[in-house]
Amino acid sequence: MPCSEFTHLAKNSSPQMVDVGHKESTERIALARTVIDLPQKVAEELDCVGMRSSKGSIYDVAIIAGTQAAKKTADLIPLCHLIPLDSVEIKLSREGGRRIIVECRVKATHKTGVEMEALVGCSVAALTVYDMCKALSPEMVIGETKLIEKTGGKSKYFFEEVMK
Repeated sequence: MPCSEFTHLAKNSSPQMVDVGHKESTERIALARTVIDLPQKVAEELDCVGMRSSKGSIYDVAIIAGTQAAKKTADLIPLCHLIPLDSVEIKLSREGGRRIIVECRVKATHKTGVEMEALVGCSVAALTVYDMCKALSPEMVIGETKLIEKTGGKSKYFFEEVMK
């Protein structure tokens, strides 16, 4: 792939923030997903304590952390635009007993997409689950993180059918 296709590289290959000044503001939505695989011991303990730890509700704290992270994406990813978000929705659910699915849907009316905000939101929510459960076992695995859906702007992207 020629360097000219990388939007964050100038002609001289130095990093640059993409100029979106000429674009129209449209509704942008992105959905990302991360999976956390739990050892049997952790899954059983979480079932026993109702998804709570000494720090509080694991899901509630993860939702707050993921929401905060999505809002601060431009501070974490150097060339991201600072986007005023209309909404951040984070859902956590158990799948098959030993897996937690974290989904983050972000919406904004702006000149550029919110994929990075969704990816950062679900990643930090997953890291928060890990932090709250690590005393039980450090053997949890934060696995695949991916963009599931992106709409708005000039392109649409659907990785797979998603939970609504």
